[in-house]
Amino acid sequence: MINRHYFLAAVLLFAIEVLIALYMHDRFVRPYMGDFLVVILIYCVVRAFVDASVLKTALFVLLFSYTIEVLQYFQIVQRLGLQHVAVARIVIGTSFEWGDLLAYTGGVLLVLLLEKQF
Repeated sequence: MINRHYFLAAVLLFAIEVLIALYMHDRFVRPYMGDFLVVILIYCVVRAFVDASVLKTALFVLLFSYTIEVLQYFQIVQRLGLQHVAVARIVIGTSFEWGDLLAYTGGVLLVLLLEKQF
């Protein structure tokens, strides 16, 4: 059974992420707020389809996000020969940033705070 609330939140967050990707070309919102919001988006997608605990889901999302960032450090897109595949570059990313890890952590902390409040 799909959890409508998380699904709708995921759709809204996805729309915001697309708008950021298309129209924001700055040095803060696109790189950091996008990463902050993407972990919340992933969390909502997982919770929409999987009945798992808040903490387990949040930790999974954080670990998943860190893993993707570490793969960027090791240039996984290039190593897999996907550097010419736009979707791979967008979804996986191509450059490691310590600030991204902080943005992911902040997004997950906000999720935990909001879940505790509601």
